[in-house]
This record gives sequence, C-alpha cells and structure tokens, in this order.
Amino acid sequence: MLEVKNLVFHPLDNGIEKSIIEDISFSVEDGEMLVITGPNGGGKSTLAKLLMGIETPDSGKILMDGVDITDYSIAQRANAGIGFAFQQPPRFKGMTVKRLLSLAAGYELTEKKCCDYLSGVGLCAREYLDREVDNTLSGGEMKRLEIATVLAKKHKLCIFDEPEAGIDLWSFSMLVKQFEQLHREKEESLILISHQERIIQMADRIMVVRDGRITALDQKDSVLPKLMNEDTGCSCMNPAHKS
Repeated sequence: MLEVKNLVFHPLDNGIEKSIIEDISFSVEDGEMLVITGPNGGGKSTLAKLLMGIETPDSGKILMDGVDITDYSIAQRANAGIGFAFQQPPRFKGMTVKRLLSLAAGYELTEKKCCDYLSGVGLCAREYLDREVDNTLSGGEMKRLEIATVLAKKHKLCIFDEPEAGIDLWSFSMLVKQFEQLHREKEESLILISHQERIIQMADRIMVVRDGRITALDQKDSVLPKLMNEDTGCSCMNPAHKS
C-alpha cells in the first residue's frame, strides 16, 4: 500500500519559488488502479517524479507498506518494489533491447520471453532484440519499449506517466489489454497518469489534480460523470482527441 501525506514541492526557478505541489495526500491500496488526470501543467508528472524519487519534496511523507521511503534514492525505491515509466523515456546508446529488458527483469531473459514482452506492447519482437536503444528508435518505439521494461519485472506499485503518448491506435489497444490483465490479476498496484478516456474508464478510483492540488478523488462512478460534464481542461473529454 502506498500512502502520501501532505506532500509539498516548491522548486526555485531563476531564484523565484514556484508552487507546483500543494499539500497533497492520498493512498493506493494493494491491487488498486488509480488514474490521475487533470489539466496540462497541473502537477501530475511532477507528482509521479516525487513518488519515484526523481524530485525531492520540501515537506510531507511517502510510505510504502508502512515504511517511510521519503528519503530513499531512486534505486532504493526500485528495490522497494516501485516501477516507473517516464513520459519521455531515456535512451542508452550501445545497449541492445534484449539487454535492457534483461536488466529490467533482474536476470537474463530468454529470446522468447523478450519477444513476449515486446509483442505485448505492440512491437514486432524479433526485429528489435538486437537493436540499440538509441536515436534510431522513434519516440513511440521508445515509449513502448520502456513500458515493456516495467512489465518485465514484478512490482508492488507501477507508475505510468501518460502511457498513451506517442503510440498508434493498434499499439494503444494492446497496451490497454496489458493494463487490464495486470489489474485483473491484482498482483500490483497501478498509478496511471492519463488524459485518455479509455484508460480513465479502467480506474477503480480517479484523482483530478489541478494547480498542484487534488480537486477530486473518489470512485470512478462518482468522478467520471463530473469530468464528462465539466470543463476540466482534459483532452480526454473532447471526442476529437479519443484514440
């Protein structure tokens, strides 16, 4: 179980303090899928980085299964069972896709296992195994590959920052099936940051973040009708943006 208590983040920008995250508190139960949505620039991605240790909060606490991990490094949080997929994945020149997947899993994966993970995110597996994770891969390919690395290892909690970004409709459909399977098995808690209505529809609970604050947090059936009927700034509520 993840618990976030009174998280505050006020970074300096050219010597001026900016209010990005303001006194945010929430929890994610074991096996739960929480979808975080809201207007662009509202603090969603920053919140994800705080949970993973990429950014450091000014105050507040983050607990995993009752253990305070607020001061844990990224590596320590990964060892504690947290997986993270960036909105813009990093590249690793000189490293093959197969090697990256094996490193993510923590052991040497067979070619078949690598192909299973790649196929699950919409990549034609055997064409990618020996390719380098560098600038020859498109943004969409990198996005799908990073999601595959998260899926390659069992976690207590997986955080996906806009997993739909930069991928085509066919790959997105396969990705949704992966999330549905993970959720159905209830072996991992999931936090998905998304504007995509199909992903939001999968949630157990929806959390809306605007201007660094939680403006709604409740069961999907309670929050979703309000998102559909209000001007939230979310592209998911505009039919023209549906995938």
